Amino acid sequence: MNQQKFVTNNKKYFYSLLKVAASFFGAAILFWSCENDIAKIKAFSAPEELPTLTAYNFETVSSDSGKVKYFLKAPELLRFESDGQPFLEFPQGIHIVKYNNKQEVISNITAGYAKQLINEKKWEAKINVIAINAQGDSLKTEQLFLDEKTENIYSEKFVQIFSKDRVINGIGFESDQNLTNWKIKNPTGTFYVEVQKNSQKKSDSITVSDDQENQKPIQF
Repeated sequence: MNQQKFVTNNKKYFYSLLKVAASFFGAAILFWSCENDIAKIKAFSAPEELPTLTAYNFETVSSDSGKVKYFLKAPELLRFESDGQPFLEFPQGIHIVKYNNKQEVISNITAGYAKQLINEKKWEAKINVIAINAQGDSLKTEQLFLDEKTENIYSEKFVQIFSKDRVINGIGFESDQNLTNWKIKNPTGTFYVEVQKNSQKKSDSITVSDDQENQKPIQF
């Protein structure tokens, strides 16, 4: 009789422990979930993660002594303050035009995305980057960097340069800001374009040839 009572008491004690454990476990899950939610909210609303400035259809002109040096246009501009390292972001793309002292356009750069590190004075352009110089030569790549201190433009990605008589492919690129002295680090091929005028048909025919011998860095 005493043994049966002891077993019954043990069952009641065991079930009580299960209830306490379940309650504790449930509270722990609730606390953990709330803690995660709070962490997410804090991360989302952290000052360094939110832009301090947002502008749409942004346009600006940089001038010196009354003469325009740069024109910048972007659908959206975001400014961030991250640990004392402010930067500008152009998530919907950018268009930059540079002028000389005669107010003539000497270069054009467009990209699907751009970022400017303000203190470091460096730019990064990505996604369908196209740069055109005053001679009409154009560069196409997926990533391009601009260093305002050294006034150099460079890339480590695949690039294509289109000029009047040839198309040059390669990996890696360097140039001055005016895009007048271009150099491909590792050329992978040059295609020469010959335009032959036909007076009878009044049309042009284009012949493209592949130059396999030209494997040295090419500079314009």
